[in-house]
Amino acid sequence: MSALDPQTLRRAFGSFMTGVTVVTARDGDGAPIGFTANSFTSVSLDPPLLLVCPGKFLSTYKDFAASSHFAINVLGEDQEAVSNTFASFKGDRFASVPHSFDAANTPLIDGALAQFSCATHEVIDAGDHCILMGRVEAVRHADGPGLGYAGGRYFTLKRERAAAAQSGRAALFGAVLETGGHVLLEETEDGLRPPQITAEARGGQRAALCKMLAEQGVTAHLSTAYSVFDEGALHCAYVLGRAETPPQDCPLKTIPIPNLPDQTYTTPAIAAMMTRYAAEADQRDFSLYLGDAQRGETHSLTQRR
Repeated sequence: MSALDPQTLRRAFGSFMTGVTVVTARDGDGAPIGFTANSFTSVSLDPPLLLVCPGKFLSTYKDFAASSHFAINVLGEDQEAVSNTFASFKGDRFASVPHSFDAANTPLIDGALAQFSCATHEVIDAGDHCILMGRVEAVRHADGPGLGYAGGRYFTLKRERAAAAQSGRAALFGAVLETGGHVLLEETEDGLRPPQITAEARGGQRAALCKMLAEQGVTAHLSTAYSVFDEGALHCAYVLGRAETPPQDCPLKTIPIPNLPDQTYTTPAIAAMMTRYAAEADQRDFSLYLGDAQRGETHSLTQRR
């Protein structure tokens, strides 16, 4: 049996859509500790069991593996900052995150959709992680949409619905496609733009765009929404994606990512989007833009680990 490529395996695992949680406990000195995880699942209702899988690379791994109690906090769609803090911040993670404590003095993240207070039931060694199984002693739950994670990026139902909404207007649907450090762009008389289609129906835009690209010899894999804005009477939605190496006769131009800000584009909104993509691709830290062609808000899509 041939050896598995770790990066390919990581991407394949990452294609499974999950929620986002923060796992909390106390270290040997009693200080609160926590990390962001999507390796969480329910196990049993009777007895009430759940599990999460801490990685042995965590600086607090030994504390979690030895903890008598821990908690799982299921994050809401507006808690990206909390997720990022517990995924990458190296200082006092609890200093900037509102929290309280349960009966076992385990930290609980305020505003989480669900909070499971657990006594450690079993710890099972599992390769470069362990399986930390907990018996649920208390649970708190609130209604609301959760924060999702897939393909290395955040998503929420609210944003995905915003990306699909067309409000009865003419709509454009396109993709920023990366391949080998380049982005594929269409060349028009007015300048460059991402490959796109006019979307008449509310559904089927992804399939229609992939079909159009396939006719040009491009195999595309579309991901999450990247830029959604209104421009005049048009509703425009662009998603992130990657493309397999295009054939030599492909009509699309391949532009190196660092050169994207220097190109001429069909509209100022497209120019701003491509300039933003070049900056974000340099750090692999992408965000979703929602607004109109002049102004809007960006929301982080990338969970650092």
